[in-house]
Amino acid sequence: MTPTNSYESAVDYDVTDGVAVITVQNPPVNALSVAVRRGLDAAFAQFSTDTDAKIAVLIGEGRTFIAGADIKEFGKPPQEPRLPDLIQRIENSEKPVIAVLHGTALGGGLEVALGAHYRLALPSAKVGLPEVTLGLIPGAGGTQRLPRLTGVDAALSLMTSGRPIKAEEALNLGVIDQISTETDPKTAGLAYANQLLATKATVRRVGEMPAPLVTATELADWRSKLTKKSRGQLSPLACVDAVEAAATLDFASGMTRERELFMSMLASPQRAALIHAFFAERKVSKLPELQGMDARSVTKVGIIGGGTMGAGIAVSCLLSGLDVTLIERNEDAASTAKATVTRLLGDSLKRGKISEAKHNAILAESFRTNIDYAALSQADLVIEAVFESMEVKHDVFRQLDAVCKPGAILASNTSYLDINEIAAATNRPQDVIGLHFFSPAHVMKLLEVVVPDATAPDVVATGFALAKTLNKIAVRAGVCDGFIGNRILATYRAAADHMVLDGASPYDIDRALKAFGFAMGPFEVSDLAGLDIGWATRKRKAPTLDPRARVAKFADRLCELSRFGQKTSRGFYIYADGSRRGSPDAEVLQFIEAERGELGITPQKMDDETIVRRYMAAMINEGAKVVAEGIAQRPLDVDMTFLSGYGFPRHRGGPMHYADEIGLPAILTDLERYAQDDAYFWQPSQLIRDLVAKGQTLSSLND
Repeated sequence: MTPTNSYESAVDYDVTDGVAVITVQNPPVNALSVAVRRGLDAAFAQFSTDTDAKIAVLIGEGRTFIAGADIKEFGKPPQEPRLPDLIQRIENSEKPVIAVLHGTALGGGLEVALGAHYRLALPSAKVGLPEVTLGLIPGAGGTQRLPRLTGVDAALSLMTSGRPIKAEEALNLGVIDQISTETDPKTAGLAYANQLLATKATVRRVGEMPAPLVTATELADWRSKLTKKSRGQLSPLACVDAVEAAATLDFASGMTRERELFMSMLASPQRAALIHAFFAERKVSKLPELQGMDARSVTKVGIIGGGTMGAGIAVSCLLSGLDVTLIERNEDAASTAKATVTRLLGDSLKRGKISEAKHNAILAESFRTNIDYAALSQADLVIEAVFESMEVKHDVFRQLDAVCKPGAILASNTSYLDINEIAAATNRPQDVIGLHFFSPAHVMKLLEVVVPDATAPDVVATGFALAKTLNKIAVRAGVCDGFIGNRILATYRAAADHMVLDGASPYDIDRALKAFGFAMGPFEVSDLAGLDIGWATRKRKAPTLDPRARVAKFADRLCELSRFGQKTSRGFYIYADGSRRGSPDAEVLQFIEAERGELGITPQKMDDETIVRRYMAAMINEGAKVVAEGIAQRPLDVDMTFLSGYGFPRHRGGPMHYADEIGLPAILTDLERYAQDDAYFWQPSQLIRDLVAKGQTLSSLND
């Protein structure tokens, strides 16, 4: 046995019975920091000259192999050794190298493993190349080595989705060579090393394997599919370019081409946007008021109302291991709610989200319906999801106040109503909070935690803790009409209506915004949600509208004809034979033209750029007002709201990040130009004016 040596304290080198064990020890996830890269470089240099070592085993200490890059180094100048060079050193070794994978081997971690000559995985291991989620491609040989092991289709599927796969699938695809039955990576590695030594195994370099086979037609099919799916994101298509290089160039030239593509993605605004989204998602729940604040314990949850939203909330809680009692107004409604929850749980079972045993246990032990509020006497948290009426909400909260135990949290799922007023209906306003879920509640990631004036800090902390339990992204919101998301939505939706009056068709607007990256345009979304929902909101707000406001009425005309969207097979679009994909409706254009005539408007043609600029200007301007008023505490809170709940394209980073990318001076210029025609609607945010005057960005407010 040779003495143990440490390199930068991040990598350990030790030899036992001819096997060099090289251990990455950079907790908690053994990220590829500069210290780790230097330590590995030194360790493999020693291995190459160590006459006592005949084979090397590379492992990660603790819970994982190498989880990927070190996020602390994102955006900083790269330091030597570069990861591609380090991996090439490993692959060039004249003595065999085994990578033993446990926990996660993602991104650069998997690329390191691909540079080894043999790959062994523990049963718990997951591997993947998630770089596309950050606007990048694998840049350390992943696009060149992985297709040589798996073939082009499997490699592109992994790269362009970014999804991690389990050890068994990795074995079937050829990413790894074996799955060990051991639970300790060092023990597994030593056993495999001795097995290879006994069979006189030699080096087996992936870079020297035959290039993958693929036809021009197959690559064209991949590009066509990804162009449609990625909606403007560049990195998935760059993966195809890199894999094409693997198939058509020699390995060294392919590596050069991969590096060129990687560097072009690194310089892309999309990479900056996706990195912003990555960090914002981790920062959004880090609020000063939550530091050191313990959440209340929540194991028993009550739900009031078993409609679409209430049932979805119930399922979200049940899938996360919480006990749920759902209250409905009568036995028939309770029976219907139970059937809805059962159906949704059955869907989760079919998709493999839960096992049959868990599905059966939930229905037998963790879920029940009732028509008596007294059944909630021991609930830790109650969430109402009833009709959007202040009178109805008051009645619900008075009853909850009477039956719920002291310290129980009373939450409203209201989308618009004043939660301060709701809290005032109780004798415990400190225990009242808004938990605004998005439909379908068991699927959508966003949870607006709406904080009224009197809410206790530990109740706020509990809202965020619940979101974590439910695997949702929580955003703190203040109280106003619509909170963060729906308030801003009302503004940019009005801007879309104004554009229709001024000359664009709903179909022009939907097409332009889908080209920008949205999955659906605003009029398609209206049809999906139901036009009657917006109709009810407009009628509620009508008495308080300022007479200077432009109010389009063509959507109300559709509702008067009971054309509510997909559920009635006709809204802005026609949905033939129950199809979910609509086709434009000439009659809608006639209604719009008639309204223009009544208003004396001569329609003007709008191109896609004009539509996007106006739509985004409205969204950004209202977002800045929301931040200035403290409804959202930071611009990143607005970004996460729209990335998580409103379909904003992630590769654009969110509306506030996008504003900085375009430049606030350009946004202000647009707002002032639009205000010349409608000074009431296009009132530039004072925050934008102030930031432009100071030469600052919205992102400067995120800290």
